Amino acid sequence: MANSRYCLTKADLADSIYAALPVDKQKAAQIVEDYIEIIKEFLFKDGKVMLSGFGSYEVKYKPPRRGRNPQTGASIILRERRVVKFKPSQLLRKAINSHAAMLAGIPGAQPAPEDEEMSEEDEFE
Repeated sequence: MANSRYCLTKADLADSIYAALPVDKQKAAQIVEDYIEIIKEFLFKDGKVMLSGFGSYEVKYKPPRRGRNPQTGASIILRERRVVKFKPSQLLRKAINSHAAMLAGIPGAQPAPEDEEMSEEDEFE
C-alpha cells in the first residue's frame, strides 16, 4: 500500500467482533450491519445520535448558496441539503491528542487517563 494510513472497514469491525465474541463470521458481519442501520434510522428520524465516550452524529440543514463551477468558472446556485456532522467527545479528543503527542515524541506526553470521569456536559462540548 502506498499510503501508510489505514482505513477501518466494516469487514475489519466484523473480524474484531468475531475475535472477541462467541459468534460466527456471518453473525459478526450482521451485527455490524444492524448497528449501522440503527444509527441511520435514528439520524433519519431524530437527526442526532450520541455515543458516550465517542461522539455525536447530527443532521444539519444547509441552505441554498452561491457556488462556482470549477471547470467553467460560471456562477451557480447550489441546492439546499442536509448533511451529517460528527463531533468527537472530549474523551476521544483527549485520547487522540495524547496518543499523537506520544507518537511525535513530545517530551512529557502521557496516555490519556482511562478512568477519569467527566460530566455529560464536558463530554459533548
